[in-house]
Amino acid sequence: MPQPPSAQVTAAEISRIAGVTRATVSNWRRRHEDFPTPSGGTESSPLYDLEAVRAWLESRGQTSAATPAEELRTRLRLHPAGSGVAARLLPLVLAVARPARGATSLRDLPDAELVARAGAAVADIADSVPGSDEIRYGADDTGALRALLRCVDEEGATAALDVLAERELEDSAASGTYLTPEPLSDLMARLLPSSPPPSVVLDPACGSGSLLAAAARHGAKGLYGQDSVPVQARRAAVRLRLDQAGAGEVGVRIGDSLRADAFPDLTADAVLSNPPYGVRDWGHEELAYDARWAFGLPARAESELAWVQHALAHLPPGGHAVLLLPPATAARPSGRRVRGELIRSGALRAVAALPAGAAAPLHIGLHIWVLQRPQQGAVDRTSVLFVDTASSREETSPPDAPRPRRKREALDWQEVSGKVLRHWDTFRARPESFTDEPGVARAVPVVELLDELVDVTPSRHVRATSTDIDPAEVARRAQDHLKDLGRRAAALADTAVRGPWPGAGTARREWRTAAVSDLARGGALEILRACPSGKGGPEADAWRAEHAGRPVFTGADIARGGPASASLEDVSSDSSPVVEAGDILIRVVRGGSGPMTRVAEETDEGAVLGHLVVLLRPDPSRLDPWFLAGFLDWEDNLSGASTGSTTVQVQPGRLRLPLLPLEEQRRYGEAFRRLRTLRRDADEAAELARRAGELLAGGLTAGALEP
Repeated sequence: MPQPPSAQVTAAEISRIAGVTRATVSNWRRRHEDFPTPSGGTESSPLYDLEAVRAWLESRGQTSAATPAEELRTRLRLHPAGSGVAARLLPLVLAVARPARGATSLRDLPDAELVARAGAAVADIADSVPGSDEIRYGADDTGALRALLRCVDEEGATAALDVLAERELEDSAASGTYLTPEPLSDLMARLLPSSPPPSVVLDPACGSGSLLAAAARHGAKGLYGQDSVPVQARRAAVRLRLDQAGAGEVGVRIGDSLRADAFPDLTADAVLSNPPYGVRDWGHEELAYDARWAFGLPARAESELAWVQHALAHLPPGGHAVLLLPPATAARPSGRRVRGELIRSGALRAVAALPAGAAAPLHIGLHIWVLQRPQQGAVDRTSVLFVDTASSREETSPPDAPRPRRKREALDWQEVSGKVLRHWDTFRARPESFTDEPGVARAVPVVELLDELVDVTPSRHVRATSTDIDPAEVARRAQDHLKDLGRRAAALADTAVRGPWPGAGTARREWRTAAVSDLARGGALEILRACPSGKGGPEADAWRAEHAGRPVFTGADIARGGPASASLEDVSSDSSPVVEAGDILIRVVRGGSGPMTRVAEETDEGAVLGHLVVLLRPDPSRLDPWFLAGFLDWEDNLSGASTGSTTVQVQPGRLRLPLLPLEEQRRYGEAFRRLRTLRRDADEAAELARRAGELLAGGLTAGALEP
């Protein structure tokens, strides 16, 4: 009889299970000969059999201190990747969360009876969770079943669902299934009419149910979804029924909505959807004569326009649909005819461009399409609203406005949502009197859109034109820029004249020096790097989970003097140091402009060290951070410690530092700090001068300013 799979755990995980420190686990390994021997991993990162560890802890009377959620997470690891254990357990969360069949009553049953009763509980909700009637539990599932029941009983159904979702995402990572972020789901739901809110909402590609959950938060009572991925459909059904708690109707089905619509007779008040992108095999040939293509048969490469028309087909006249689509849908030549019909009929009401990173895939800026099914006798719609939240605002911003968001900075959802909703609400109320905001929002006449391209990309339509320019406004902004430039120039001059900087005498000063590597051996500082990428494994996974959400410092951040801008997704290492105030960051690859070193401040604390960045952590009783950074950034010092020809890299251990008393170090450190401020002020003044020059040149050439 085959043995059930066994999970392997790291020393860190053992410490969490036992409720002790990692040092205690290390002591156990050294002092107790009967401690389980490693069953995998490496000599430096051994892995242990979970069941053997549990048995050893129980033999010593060391009860588990893991939380129910952690226990469930650990138990799921007994099952190999791709086993579908999370998908099988999802319906049980809903079954035991119901008052009539609680988790407590099942936890104490013998294994065989537990398996049978759990299967019966899931079968009872087959009408609520699609595919539940096909689920079977076996003897190998008893550990996970008990852990799930304990988690539901002690931490709640939502906590158990979250743990199962984590495992589900691991198993489905290669399938291209992505979550719709909650702020984006909320924005899309708010684009629907609010008085009254839609009662019945459909999502034909519902995924985990994020959009339907957002619709419920905004008043929807009937929630209907379909998804071709069974585990996604089950998860959505469980989540929505837990959220609704009997307060509304929930119907979720498994299947491809385009080929096999599970709700062919449903007329919803609204449709919300984030459909799959770029699917060529969506049924172009077999669905060629489908009645849904009222605006034209979508081309084989236009699956997104098939989803648009599927959504409109489920609406009553005047009903709204909001879809999240890739930017290519707005401009591909193969979709020109269908886009033209959507515009002519008045079905396309608005397109809003989001910044890159708003939702997966994160490298492109997605579009939100707002549609409304045409109704006979309604007033002809003569314009379409375009909103661009992704564009740079340099041309229209006041001088003191924040700079455009960099690629890796966190997205300000409040700003993005506010911008889209403000313009949409104004346009929806009185489209004929909508006031354009150049560079951000514009109501474009239908006749202007129906050219040979029928391109509905927002950035193409919202850019400021010569007719948008108000000479008085341009003159005012130019004056503001020049005044601000004058203030910055005065601040720069003040910084520049601070001194004095007396000469060192008749001959330059000389001092003894030591290499950074020697200082590290003497304990004056530490040299820290990101651990090289290995085979991953539990410890690497645990480190990433512990540091999830932390920003990451890159060489580009050091060069431009900005905050940490990358994310852990950009780090290929298995672990990396966490930055503390007073650390010195050194970018390893030379080239480009900007400093090579940076002194970490309090605002930088908690960030993670990125690739090709080295961290020096000085002993503050022996080394001043600014003294250290200033001398390490000296060109001659960098040249002497660099290797390579095409790609020149700095060897931090070869950099040299003068051996000076701490008080004298601090005097030099303060001088280097003032120099860094001088450079920063000069860079800011140069950037402001550039922007002012562009504004003045643009005003002169557009006829808004006179020489």
